[in-house]
Amino acid sequence: MVSLENPTICVFCASASGNQPGFAQAAREVGAQIARSGRRLVYGGGKVGLMGAVADGALAAGGEVIGVMPRALVEREIAHQGLTRLHIVDSMHARKVLLSESASAFLALPGGAGTLEEIIEQWTWAQLGLHAKPVGFLNIDRFYDPLFTMIDRMVENGFLAARYRAALILEERIDTLLSRFESYIPPQRKSYDLDPPAAPLS
Repeated sequence: MVSLENPTICVFCASASGNQPGFAQAAREVGAQIARSGRRLVYGGGKVGLMGAVADGALAAGGEVIGVMPRALVEREIAHQGLTRLHIVDSMHARKVLLSESASAFLALPGGAGTLEEIIEQWTWAQLGLHAKPVGFLNIDRFYDPLFTMIDRMVENGFLAARYRAALILEERIDTLLSRFESYIPPQRKSYDLDPPAAPLS
């Protein structure tokens, strides 16, 4: 079971609000729930879209919110100015490294290519044994159903071990998801003896 002695939840989400008001409302509630549960929030540092909503929700609930943002984006004036701390870094790569090192667990809300890239990277690192932290998706309005259908196809076609699919946490309620973070047991790291390459087509 992973230790969350000083729990900090890293949230990846969109810098847009989406076309349904429920997305932003849910993001604010996620931030508030993280704060009320005594956890810290670390995220990309933006004031816009779902990023701003999750930060505002946590701050309004009295939580500690840490942002990490590349200097180029700060200079475009999209950084949230009301955070507990804002770390300014030199690149997107440096941002992802600091987010990863700061977090006890990773959570994806709805988003686009950047959100998907960030959360999938953390899942990949978990498979390789680079960390033993839980990776979760909040399935607001069943947003992530198509992704998990694709992941299931990876397993069915022999490209992904079933234990790595099982390690992903998919929930529709933030309280349930946070509870599952607490009880998370990491899978055995990837081994090419345990996970042989797929047989060639005949």
